[in-house]
Amino acid sequence: MTTKIDGAVVFVTGANGGLGEEFVRQSLQRGAVKVYATARSPREWGDPRIAPLFLDVTDPESVAQAVKNAADTTIVINNAGMTRRGPLAEARMTDVRAIFETNFFGALNVAQAFAPILEFNRNGALLNVLSVLSWLGSGNAYSASKAALWSATNSLRLELAPRGILVSGLHLGFTATPMTKGIDAPMNNAADVVRAALNGLEEGDYEILADDLSVTTKANLAAPIEVMYPQLVKP
Repeated sequence: MTTKIDGAVVFVTGANGGLGEEFVRQSLQRGAVKVYATARSPREWGDPRIAPLFLDVTDPESVAQAVKNAADTTIVINNAGMTRRGPLAEARMTDVRAIFETNFFGALNVAQAFAPILEFNRNGALLNVLSVLSWLGSGNAYSASKAALWSATNSLRLELAPRGILVSGLHLGFTATPMTKGIDAPMNNAADVVRAALNGLEEGDYEILADDLSVTTKANLAAPIEVMYPQLVKP
């Protein structure tokens, strides 16, 4: 099930962030006729093809209003996300719940709300932006939320395929965006990640691994746990 970005109407959540901006820009480069650039603080883009929309993915009423305003959408990119650093064993539950409200429940709310739209407009696609940390626990509460969304993506993929909707998951390692500011680690370029994501959508890929770290980590899922977490190897 392939997806045509040329001529598509694309709905991007979290459009003001590093990946979100690239999804907006590159979708237009590939021929999208309109991009809904959504955020809690929508901004003007200076391009008539870009429609800024207010969206709080944690608010069902906000999502419902966005569906009404963007009923011509053919591709949804679930990109909005948040993180708070610190050990999961010591995290305040209010912080953990806030992360899940955005990264899991918010993304699922958007997926549920737009499924009928994507089905009606035919040959629709939903891309959930996941993370290599959906397979690695080093991201603490963020990892847990992305692991939950990975599982939900698998379920949505099975449920929506008979309705003509492609559901794809994007896995990526650390990427230079405002969210990763201050992290001392090798970083992907956001433009490269989004290019891989849109290539995968156009090819009909159910799962898109944007970098070598994601490829290696996925391959190690069936290995002993010590392969994924060498710090657990007994001396």
